[in-house]
Amino acid sequence: ARLRRGETRGGLMRKLEALTAQWLLENPLEKPGWVVEGLIPCGLTLVAGDPKIGKSWLGLDLALHVALGEPFWGFATKRGTVLYLCLEDTFSRVQARLQHLCDEANDNLCCVVEAERIGNGLMEQLGEFADGHDDLKMVIIDTFQTVRTPSSQTIYSADYEDMGALKAFADERGIALLAIHHTRKMGDGDVFNTICGSNGLMGCADETMVLRRKARGSSAATLNITGRDVKDQEFSVRFVDCRWELVEKVSDEELEARAVPAVVHSVIAFVNGRQAPSWCGTASDLLAAVGGDVRANVLSKYLNEHSGYMESQGIAYSRRKTGGEKLICLERRTMKVDGDDESGV
Repeated sequence: ARLRRGETRGGLMRKLEALTAQWLLENPLEKPGWVVEGLIPCGLTLVAGDPKIGKSWLGLDLALHVALGEPFWGFATKRGTVLYLCLEDTFSRVQARLQHLCDEANDNLCCVVEAERIGNGLMEQLGEFADGHDDLKMVIIDTFQTVRTPSSQTIYSADYEDMGALKAFADERGIALLAIHHTRKMGDGDVFNTICGSNGLMGCADETMVLRRKARGSSAATLNITGRDVKDQEFSVRFVDCRWELVEKVSDEELEARAVPAVVHSVIAFVNGRQAPSWCGTASDLLAAVGGDVRANVLSKYLNEHSGYMESQGIAYSRRKTGGEKLICLERRTMKVDGDDESGV
């Protein structure tokens, strides 16, 4: 059990476990492993999605692949026992889903439809199951809300504490624990802001996935992934015959381009559209030339922050001070493509 602030175990306060920076530089430490290579690491993963989008189908299909040791969407899995807590369903409903998804399974996948709540016996139940299954690889809780205990704490504190209990269990056992959760109906430019609850949920999770429909009534959706040990990813998926299929993975280059503010793309287009290969002027001058609804100092910040991306597009960014004015200098560089010199575009 975790200690709350100010609590002691056995009347004695735990000592801090401190490691020096030099020790950390010189000694190898075990890195988090993968249950689904490159997709789901050991630790706590929060999986959020639109209501009735098919999160349970995704969870059960994933559980089957890990239990059988079969690749999931082309990603290798580590075969072992999977405990699936389908706490909003009955065994007959789980049975019907399994009959849709497969003709045969094995005893590695164990399903539960009733369990205690966090802080009221759940962690002990999970521990007892793990003790009896040495090859436990994954636990899926569907849904996270069904195992929560009402709390008088602030929303952030309650979210972080409940997620913290699940993370501590996953870390201690070296497994992947997936908590399936809901998103809000209200949209947002950042899909991760649509997750129901506070930032404490993502703050505690090692990885977060958000499954969202591309359009109302559509079978097509996007799966966005971010986390501590995984790079940001986006997949186009579709729900076909009760199973989520991978359509394509969005390239890293496209994801990087999306993260760049629109005004920076406008600056790149402005430089590329000029006959002269270089331009110098103040941030205000540049704003007047390209347009945009940001302030001059914000434009300067964006250009500096995304100078690496601009460089990849053939635009060199630099600053210089002349006569008391801070000038932005942009230069279109020659880029080499397949061994030939071409103008940066």
